[in-house]
Amino acid sequence: MRLFYSSNLNMLNIFKKKDPGFFSPDDQQLIVDAIKRAESETSGEIRLFVESRCGYVNALDRAKELFEKLHMYETEAKNGVLVYLAMKDRQLAVFGDEGIDQKVGAAFWQQEVQRIVKQFGQQSYALGIQDMVLAIGDALKAAFPYNKKSDLNELPDDIVYGK
Repeated sequence: MRLFYSSNLNMLNIFKKKDPGFFSPDDQQLIVDAIKRAESETSGEIRLFVESRCGYVNALDRAKELFEKLHMYETEAKNGVLVYLAMKDRQLAVFGDEGIDQKVGAAFWQQEVQRIVKQFGQQSYALGIQDMVLAIGDALKAAFPYNKKSDLNELPDDIVYGK
């Protein structure tokens, strides 16, 4: 597993299904639809984990921990990508497995993080996440195109919320 890029934006029982108020129902649906659309043309998997605060000094460490707790390393092609957000701490990390890391360069991830940070600055959190997810989906599609005979949706598409 390898981290792609992160930015400081100025136990399974830790996960929640319900949004603690970060996104409206429409925003949640926009994000989940983006994940489904991004994954529809690739064997890659994208997950979004959102929590209030990052209990770690470095969001990358938290993203790596969550990547493992969400069993994202279990994808057959090692092509899972986790987008991690700590909303109140204003931290963002993007963490991916070794398969996608070998195929996609670091410049792409830096560009995507910078783009999402710009949208976050305009308070467009859901649209920023949507754009980033779709861009990650395009990168995954180029490296791991969808094969309708063998590809399965290996991980849930829902947003995962922390405490």
